[in-house]
Amino acid sequence: MKALVVDDSAVMRKVLIGALARADITDVGQAADGQEAVDAVKAGEYDIVLMDWNMPNMLGIDAVKAIREQGKTMPIIMVTTEAEKSRVVEALKAGANNYIIKPFEPATIVSKIQNVLGKGE
Repeated sequence: MKALVVDDSAVMRKVLIGALARADITDVGQAADGQEAVDAVKAGEYDIVLMDWNMPNMLGIDAVKAIREQGKTMPIIMVTTEAEKSRVVEALKAGANNYIIKPFEPATIVSKIQNVLGKGE
């Protein structure tokens, strides 16, 4: 299992990497903005992507659209402070598989990761 963690905050990337480890995913790539994420997905294979919304260079929502335009089908979970229902709907329409609002409990993110990977209870 290989994951890509996309967030402009190094601290948040570290938190998400810890959550992935709790889901037994330790092979993790990192990107600091949407453009880096699109480039990383183009260059390598990932089983899951955790994507922030608000980042420099390219927003997470635009990165989700660009990744889907590449024909990539791996699960993408938005992990963001954007809590409005319209944002959740927009992300799901763009191709995100799930949505987590910051701040979150580590157990919540582990369960959503397992859920989108088909390993949930």
